[in-house]
Amino acid sequence: MARARQAQEARLKTSEQGLAARAWVTFRLPLLAMVMVHAVGAAGFWIIAEGKATVLDCVYMVFITVASIGYGEIVDLSHSPGGRVFNMVIAILGIATLGYMLSKLTVFIVEGQFDEVLRRRKMQDLIDHMNGHYIVCGVGRVGTNVANELVVTERPFVAIDDSAEAVAVFRERYPAVPVLHGDSSDDEVLVHAGVKRAGGVFAVTGDDGKNLLVTLAAKHLNPPVRVVARCHEVRNIEKLRRVGADDIVSPDFTGALRIASSMLRPAVVSFLDEMLRTDEKLRVEEIAVSSARAPRALAEVAPASGEYVVLAVRAGGSWQFNPPGDFKLQPGNALVVMATPEGRRTLEQALAS
Repeated sequence: MARARQAQEARLKTSEQGLAARAWVTFRLPLLAMVMVHAVGAAGFWIIAEGKATVLDCVYMVFITVASIGYGEIVDLSHSPGGRVFNMVIAILGIATLGYMLSKLTVFIVEGQFDEVLRRRKMQDLIDHMNGHYIVCGVGRVGTNVANELVVTERPFVAIDDSAEAVAVFRERYPAVPVLHGDSSDDEVLVHAGVKRAGGVFAVTGDDGKNLLVTLAAKHLNPPVRVVARCHEVRNIEKLRRVGADDIVSPDFTGALRIASSMLRPAVVSFLDEMLRTDEKLRVEEIAVSSARAPRALAEVAPASGEYVVLAVRAGGSWQFNPPGDFKLQPGNALVVMATPEGRRTLEQALAS
């Protein structure tokens, strides 16, 4: 938890530094011009006063001239026509510089708002063109890890969270992923996320009640969509099933199972961990055989390749492990393979045609 908090603080700090850098680029020239006007003006008034005025008096004289305050003259110009001309020049330059600075400030504010509106329109356009994508509801610790797996395996998805801070942190980490700020249990927000065209919804907020509402809303808007829900309290599992959750995961239970597995079967756990960290992005995937296709031999559909390895075929309630090349794939079967993202896409196309 401490590491996650530190990482979040680091990303927020990076975002703030980016804003500060943009502000510096925008205002450095106006600020430099204003400093030069005050420096030259103060030096000029000091010379006009023949050194009798203090530096503070001279700077103050420039300030009230540029700001058009109209206080009395700190440096007496009544007997110095040249001083009055110099004061007019400083007034013109200072007011022009001040106007330039204010215009830059206006552009800075409006440009930021315009960029945000444009970004939202582009993001919504990207979402509107998605089909069969996933929706991650909640981008906390669990949701961010789910999102990372989707990114690594190159699956399109949309993220939703009702925390502006969480959305900002997520956007900083995954700038190419569309993320919506809103209540993921709200029908309108889910519709904006493309739930009616989605292939799956992850209800992984930290609140079991919110996950139940997300499941209910998603199933109401798109009954066939697959929903995987996160659940902390065991008593809520049956409620989630009743509202339509296809699968329910309890972090406490799976965490305990992982701890036990690390003790009882460390080699298996190490293998799975290494598979998740490998640069080749290998994953164990399940790919369904189209119900519209005729039976074909496994070797014909999935010839030997360096992009995937067929581990098993699920046929109804039975399994065929390490199936031979002449194994007949029937409509409705599912292949369990170890594959790269490219290998997965190749098999999906072959099994869908």
